[in-house]
Amino acid sequence: MVKEKLIVIKEANLNNNCPECFNQDLNLTFYQKHTFGSLFHKTTGDLSHKLVCNTCQTTIYPVSWTEDLERMVSYYQKTAVPAEKSSKPTLLFYGLMLFLLALVTGTIYLFLSGAIQF
Repeated sequence: MVKEKLIVIKEANLNNNCPECFNQDLNLTFYQKHTFGSLFHKTTGDLSHKLVCNTCQTTIYPVSWTEDLERMVSYYQKTAVPAEKSSKPTLLFYGLMLFLLALVTGTIYLFLSGAIQF
């Protein structure tokens, strides 16, 4: 079963007005998606962001953004540098490969020594 997790790559406090309560206390967070499976851990190139007002605790969606908010989000989106896409094997993967290698070499050894005949 693959687990997905959003890792924070950049966080910024904005001084723009909130469209809901008109206070100047906004928090912009950029996330990168990581997947954790039993054999591999993958870092994907999927980026997402979330804009939250710290005063009224509401999530501000792009529909209600002003031009100033759009400019600030696009600026910070350019500065948010994600980690490279990668795939790393887990310890279970290495253990499984070692077991399969030992099984194949053991079978070849027994076949060459004459203990097993086909």
